[in-house]
Amino acid sequence: MENLYNTSSVVVLNRFNHSSENVYPAFLFASLSYMIILFCNLLLMLTIVLNKSLHQPMYLILLNLPINDLIGSSAFFIQIINDLLTNRKTMQYSACVAQAFFIHIYAAGTVLILTAMAYDRYIAICWPLKYNTVMTYANIMRIITVVWMSCIVMISVLFFLLLRLPRCRSELTHPYCDNPSLLTLVCADTTINNIYGLLLVAISQVIGNGMILYTYLQILVACFTSKRSDTKAKALQTCATHLTVFLLLECMGLFTIISYRIQNISLHLRRFMGVSTLIFPPTLNPIIYGLKTKEIREKVVHFFRYKVFPS
Repeated sequence: MENLYNTSSVVVLNRFNHSSENVYPAFLFASLSYMIILFCNLLLMLTIVLNKSLHQPMYLILLNLPINDLIGSSAFFIQIINDLLTNRKTMQYSACVAQAFFIHIYAAGTVLILTAMAYDRYIAICWPLKYNTVMTYANIMRIITVVWMSCIVMISVLFFLLLRLPRCRSELTHPYCDNPSLLTLVCADTTINNIYGLLLVAISQVIGNGMILYTYLQILVACFTSKRSDTKAKALQTCATHLTVFLLLECMGLFTIISYRIQNISLHLRRFMGVSTLIFPPTLNPIIYGLKTKEIREKVVHFFRYKVFPS
């Protein structure tokens, strides 16, 4: 039986009940998934950074999305791949907290970055004459700074509230470390932590999702009232694609959050949905938001055609 207060610096991992035969397939799947995520996101980042013609407000904001995706996927995959390779069943508590911190930065950053991107498109389509005045380089830098500082401050407070509490348990069953799973190790009153966590979720959902849905709705209205059929079709396709990916991410994220508060939900389903939020968005985002954009796609095709595979 564990002591009332556990001061051990190690947590016990009970994430996956896989047999020895499944270790190598799981390792290959995790490694391949991470390599695909790295390739797609680094390709998008380098395309924007190395082409001066893409140093425009929309692409400068978009640049933050692959950076954020790499933060979340790296925090998850590096630890998982290492655990599968070494068959290790323990993890340093400090490493677990670090993984949880960066995964929460990724979650908050995704919502805020997509909100900033939606705002940029809203100004560009609904107020095109004011776009160059509103979306100046200085304002873009302010928006990006606010996004990252908001993430860091909100998540730092969340983990400050967590780390002040004593632990009396050491076993983790979630696929990765996050604030709710770390709270299960605590043997003190977590009311303040729960209230602050729910407040963060409520703020991100109301403000972030509200702004995204409102801006895309206004964009759709502007497109349908436009006399240019090509503009209408292009914007409609873009909005529909972006909204689909965003709603998919939101559904998976909300399910993961709610599942901690419902006892009857299958542990395997909770694990699957939790892992999905760290695999699918970082894989789809650079394709949907980057490579489907005509200007970026042309730069990527040109690079591979004339630099990588010259005829």
